[in-house]
Amino acid sequence: MVLALGEHRVSVLVIDDNSPDGTGELADRLAQELEHVEVLHRPRKEGLGPAYLAGFRRALSDGADLILEMDCDFSHDPADVPRLIAASRDADLALGSRYVPGGSVGNWGIVRRGVSSGGSLYARLLLGVGVRDLTGGFKCYRRTVLETIDLDAISSRGYAFQIETTYRALRAGFSVVEVPIAFVDREEGGSKMSRAIVLEAVWRVPLLRIRALRRRL
Repeated sequence: MVLALGEHRVSVLVIDDNSPDGTGELADRLAQELEHVEVLHRPRKEGLGPAYLAGFRRALSDGADLILEMDCDFSHDPADVPRLIAASRDADLALGSRYVPGGSVGNWGIVRRGVSSGGSLYARLLLGVGVRDLTGGFKCYRRTVLETIDLDAISSRGYAFQIETTYRALRAGFSVVEVPIAFVDREEGGSKMSRAIVLEAVWRVPLLRIRALRRRL
């Protein structure tokens, strides 16, 4: 997760959920060498959503003006960070998008591509929004977005978290722009995608829509 503070100061916050592969120790060594790197250690794995929420709260408490989330396995190209920050000048939430013209996904099999693109299409149709990459995790938020969408009410734990946060931003009236990116799957380690994560998204997306309709009535 990259935190852009003001116009010139940039900090990097690594969230480590007690990873067994030594990620936390490596991040700690980087933090000792680089003053702009910090590590937030969490005692156990609770899912993608809770980890991001902890990072968001830390960023807000540190006074971040822009909060940018991304994967640390280079699936998201750090060279695209300035593009998302630039896009946030004219939008409240900038998304690194695989599914708009100019965006792409590399080295994924047919099944994984189908799950990802199909999940975004499923969420887009059920929620009635125009954002094409609802499941992506490369985003740049303006501070006011995270202060407004009620982080305490977000309960999604897997990739449904990405859908829920973007949908809450849209429902709150914030502007969202998609920036085309090239997503390349990690070369080492395995994906966090699981059947439980997919099933959570399947039932939570219509629940988000139902709750939104109830609040409108």
